[in-house]
Amino acid sequence: MEGGGLASFMPLILIFLVAYLFMIRPQMKRQKQEREFIDKLKVGDSVVTKSGMHGKVKELFDDGTCILETNAGRIKFERSSISMELSTKDSKAIKSKK
Repeated sequence: MEGGGLASFMPLILIFLVAYLFMIRPQMKRQKQEREFIDKLKVGDSVVTKSGMHGKVKELFDDGTCILETNAGRIKFERSSISMELSTKDSKAIKSKK
């Protein structure tokens, strides 16, 4: 029965390993990609916010905000409110139309 102690923890260890590989690690990778996307934003980029507003980046500020120009005018947003997936899909759609 001496070896039974480690063997009884094996299923628990496997559950944590699977959770890390399939849930935690991909989420960390996605967060890193979003941080890089936000850091690489530049004036003139066409973007879409997480709320669905389309616009072009007109100004970037050091405090983590930016000004987007939309059809409604210029609006100040947090950089973190810009959607990486929607912005990259939007830019691919615009490039394919050209």
